Amino acid sequence: MKIAFVTLGCKLNYAETSTYERGFREAGFEVVPWREKADIYLVNTCTVTETANAKSRSEIRKLHRINPQASIIVTGCYAQMRPEEIRALEGVARVFGAAEKHLVVAETLGLPLNKVETVFPAYSSGERTRSFLKVQDGCNNFCAYCTVPYARGRSRNIPICQAVKQAEEIAAKGIKEIVLTGVNTGDFGRSTGETFLDLLKALNEVKGIERYRISSIEPNLLTEEIVSWIASGTKFQPHFHIPLQTGTDIQLKRMGRRYTTEEFASKLEMIRRIMEKPGKEKVFFGIDVMVGLPGESDELFRRTYEFLEMVRPAFIHVFPYSKRPGTPAATMPDQVSETVKKARVAELEGLCEKLHGEFVQANSGIRAEVLWESKEKGGSMSGYTGNYIRLSRPWDPALSGKITEETI
Repeated sequence: MKIAFVTLGCKLNYAETSTYERGFREAGFEVVPWREKADIYLVNTCTVTETANAKSRSEIRKLHRINPQASIIVTGCYAQMRPEEIRALEGVARVFGAAEKHLVVAETLGLPLNKVETVFPAYSSGERTRSFLKVQDGCNNFCAYCTVPYARGRSRNIPICQAVKQAEEIAAKGIKEIVLTGVNTGDFGRSTGETFLDLLKALNEVKGIERYRISSIEPNLLTEEIVSWIASGTKFQPHFHIPLQTGTDIQLKRMGRRYTTEEFASKLEMIRRIMEKPGKEKVFFGIDVMVGLPGESDELFRRTYEFLEMVRPAFIHVFPYSKRPGTPAATMPDQVSETVKKARVAELEGLCEKLHGEFVQANSGIRAEVLWESKEKGGSMSGYTGNYIRLSRPWDPALSGKITEETI
């Protein structure tokens, strides 16, 4: 039996698809590229925007055209939010929502379901250098613009012992770096009574893993205790992905965010104060920003722009707001036009390019460890420093997956 996978959306989806793939391989399936004829196609969908929904439907139709006799299994956030739309598409054999995704492999293979774990742990595989380890899922925040609590459920996590076991499996594959991922990674422990810091300390002891990064952590959950421990000589890198969403207190309150701009700025200042030392790498901050939220006037957008200039992230992940049915923001007055959103995205992307260039320049001449990727492109290879600056060098297969010290 042949199976092919299509993944849309976030790193959580990629981690989950990798886990599905390992399960089917262990059952004797041959995994083939989606462009080939397969007996089963598995599509892991996204619903972050209406464009994502349309892309999911398009991929399902495309797979049905490739092999009309194939069974198409659909899971992911779009499958949770609009299962009837998916079931109406030709070729779809089964739709798995958020509460059922851990059953995908077992139910497809006809295994006893009572032997399947009710929490769905996942990590990505396929790269020699880096793996995304899902330690948390869901969210309890219910921000005004967001469907995540509806698509992925309430905040929950795997226990620390299971996270450590999976990290050990990753290390056994020769992978050197793990990115901890979740919808709100720092909310780890809500369903097991453990703490995020205890998780970090346990993972730090896993042999074979040389570097960790923390992905998608709310600013109010990144405490001084956690930062001080990371800075004490651990495997955790000076690289944080922190959502801001909008840079004015008016909009933060309106959208249900749980911090002010002053608190956000002071959090970044605290991290820099503790972690940045003379002659050492500067801290990389990747910040999520959504433009065109309802009520975002020209003045409020300008204040967001100026706030970003002040806090100086290394990278800005810019998204245009997309109206999501069923959320409070969808029915708010003062919706922003798509033309204005597009212009504001372009403006912040320009700022991002400027800030990233300044960040790289601020690190120029600093010695840093680089983990080299396993891919060759045009006779060259690339790798990333601990603070996520990309360096290149002539291709040397002996360095693939290895860490060397280089000058930025």
